[in-house]
Amino acid sequence: MKKNKLEESFFKILMITSLATVIGSLFLILGTVILRGLPALNVEMFTQIPKGGYYLGKEGGILNAILGSLFLAGGGTILALMVSLPISIYLQIYATRSHLVELIRLSLDVLWGMPSIVYGAFAFTLLLFLGMRASLLGGMITLAFLELPIMTRGMDESIAMVPVTLKESSYALGATRYETAIKVLLRQTAPGLLTSMLLAFGRGIGDAASVLFTAGYTDRLPDSLFGPAASLPLAVFFQLGTPFPAVQDRAYASALVLTLIILVLSLISRSLASRFTKHVVR
Repeated sequence: MKKNKLEESFFKILMITSLATVIGSLFLILGTVILRGLPALNVEMFTQIPKGGYYLGKEGGILNAILGSLFLAGGGTILALMVSLPISIYLQIYATRSHLVELIRLSLDVLWGMPSIVYGAFAFTLLLFLGMRASLLGGMITLAFLELPIMTRGMDESIAMVPVTLKESSYALGATRYETAIKVLLRQTAPGLLTSMLLAFGRGIGDAASVLFTAGYTDRLPDSLFGPAASLPLAVFFQLGTPFPAVQDRAYASALVLTLIILVLSLISRSLASRFTKHVVR
């Protein structure tokens, strides 16, 4: 009995310590970004592009990187959605339980854990093969590859949570598999699908390694799919690489902007998900 109490106390302390470590790390990261980035944050950063000598501490902003990140991650998320949703529906509606289905899910899990630099190297090789240069389109395609396994597995798990009786009732009423997927499953899993898209978007907009050689970098606003595009993670990287403290503080301000974008998108996603929840059968 005493041994059981000791084991329970040990694991309780371990859980509390782990929770405190996670929460403490979160507040430490956010605190550092806010304390160093907030004083350097100003209207110019949102409304202007880098001017001559910006990385030496002169005037300008990161409007090019903000729009570039939104275009890159938004385009990549749309491209990934066009592939992820059909795959998820196929795995849950059309495919039977088999070794092939399990192999597909295993492959997606492996791709999920793969370092983003590998996606960047693969996409860079693909762009060279196609005769393309680093561009906004190239960055979108790279982020689509990066987000694909995240979005697909998230949607797959969301659709798997739909009660079997609901699908069987749809079939009993004469609905086809396609009608069941579009009119029943998508409505039931809308909150989960939005969450999966947000997770994938968050991974895409915060990644630097995969777009370093495929999207390039420019101080101009993105104006063409075939021209280079800036991104916030690379803006942070380049600003931190300078020896000027004022520019380094701007890097933390850029990181704070990126964090705020993710926060706003999370709030919007939660609001939309709550509206779709009323259609979910519990």
